[in-house]
Amino acid sequence: MDKFVIEGPTPLQGSIPISGSKNAALPLMAAALLGDSPTTITNIPKLRDIYTFNNVIRVTGCKVDFDEEDGILTIDPKHLSHLEAPYELVRKMRASFYMLGALLGKFGKAKVSLPGGCAWGPRPVDLHLDGMREMGADITLDQGYVIAEAPEQMEGGTFTLEPSSVGATVNLVLASVLRAKEFTIKNAAREPDVVLLCKKLVEMGANIEGIGTQTLTIRGVDTLEGIAIRNASDRIETGTFMIAAAMHPQSNVTLTNVDVDDLGGFPETFSKTGADMTINKDTIHIKAPETINPVSVKTEVYPGFPTDLQAQWSTMMTQANGKSSVTDTIYYDRFSYVPEVVRLGGDMDVEENTVHIEGKNQLKGASVMSTDLRASVSLVLAAMVAEGHSDVLRIYHLDRGYEDLEEKLTNVGANIKRVAQEK
Repeated sequence: MDKFVIEGPTPLQGSIPISGSKNAALPLMAAALLGDSPTTITNIPKLRDIYTFNNVIRVTGCKVDFDEEDGILTIDPKHLSHLEAPYELVRKMRASFYMLGALLGKFGKAKVSLPGGCAWGPRPVDLHLDGMREMGADITLDQGYVIAEAPEQMEGGTFTLEPSSVGATVNLVLASVLRAKEFTIKNAAREPDVVLLCKKLVEMGANIEGIGTQTLTIRGVDTLEGIAIRNASDRIETGTFMIAAAMHPQSNVTLTNVDVDDLGGFPETFSKTGADMTINKDTIHIKAPETINPVSVKTEVYPGFPTDLQAQWSTMMTQANGKSSVTDTIYYDRFSYVPEVVRLGGDMDVEENTVHIEGKNQLKGASVMSTDLRASVSLVLAAMVAEGHSDVLRIYHLDRGYEDLEEKLTNVGANIKRVAQEK
């Protein structure tokens, strides 16, 4: 097991390329199973979750070729025949559950393990299953597996997602585009990942109305064909590096390969910190402020403030000049990073689903440990502005969602080394 050894504080100077989005890529990979010919997806990051899902797809009999150097993934569903996603793979990553919608939609049958993933918070799959039942599928549970069957054509119907859910929206779209007569999803997620998936399914031949709105209407078609797809750039990685650039007063960073339109309202909120931000077509330049303004935020569904950036934002607020608060309305218990940032010297206190932050604190190096992907990167950001030596443990979480993190940050001035953790 590896850890990061970080020496701080270090200003960041230079350019950081933004990688392809894992969260956008995984639904596209599942959609490739629905085609009758190969699909090629570019801008794919080298991440543990991508490798895991590649293996999940290979189990079904699909041919999967991943050119890691160029970020090109080709999925050929011609020999797809094994309609199962096993526990030993699905438990590693929740998004493997997209296999349920893809296999049910393509073949009318599926056996998929209940998912695993990050350790924090209950994220039940009830919405996925209830939506498929409303669509006309027969869903049963057997020894930790979901068994789904559907007739040649399901009548469909209308299903309202309460609350709105990216994962459930994706799974219901995958299940319905080939098999439902007419199916309407209300309160559908509007995140860029969902919009991209729906647009590419339409290019494959699907019939989907209302893309980008809260109401999606899908009318089943007979066949879909594989296509060439450019995966989106990672908006959460973009936001993370924007925050990293603002945290040290001497930092000056340019982010490249950015999908600016996918950032929703985040740039407007970020500008309130006092950072100097210039946005061009696919680049964002950040010059850190001398003093960070305290900015309180509340997470919301897209285009509101993303829950996947709340840990990073809270950490930045420890360096702001004054009091702030961060409230997570999406996941109430996503604050495992707080005691660890406190170990570094942050003045933070959690009350229900809100963390209250008193800035400005001079952080000092320490050993810290995290339990999920975004908490891990928030500790890296904190360690980079802390005085002295920090160890960030359990960085395998980071390898799930950030491509070449230490290399990108080291290239712009951070002092980060990956070393084997002593047992």
